[in-house]
Amino acid sequence: MPGIAAPGREWRDPVSFGTAISRLLAARGWKAQADDAGVLARWDVIVGPDIADHCTPVSLRDGNLELVAESTAWATQLRMLSRQILAILHRELGPQVVQRITVRGPTAPSWRHGPIRTAGRGPRDTYG
Repeated sequence: MPGIAAPGREWRDPVSFGTAISRLLAARGWKAQADDAGVLARWDVIVGPDIADHCTPVSLRDGNLELVAESTAWATQLRMLSRQILAILHRELGPQVVQRITVRGPTAPSWRHGPIRTAGRGPRDTYG
């Protein structure tokens, strides 16, 4: 089958699994999606357990990595550490995979039940 094997190789010769997957990703145009999924899957290995224990990567779209922190204090800390985290990601994955980091804090529970709403500021708590 022409075009499958490298010059001088028979197309039926075995190749390593990693090489076969790399070729498949390149042929189908899935390389960028695989890199994005690799960041989310290996998050604790890439940034280390100290940071990974306190935040979770939610999405990586168009180079923007979105993190959710476990508390408002950790959200602030991660915003201050975002340049160091970005440097680690560039070193591990290359500069084209992640270009920006967005950090969100925890979400508060909704106190709205039913269709009737009243004006007012609602309950006062920081939730984290």
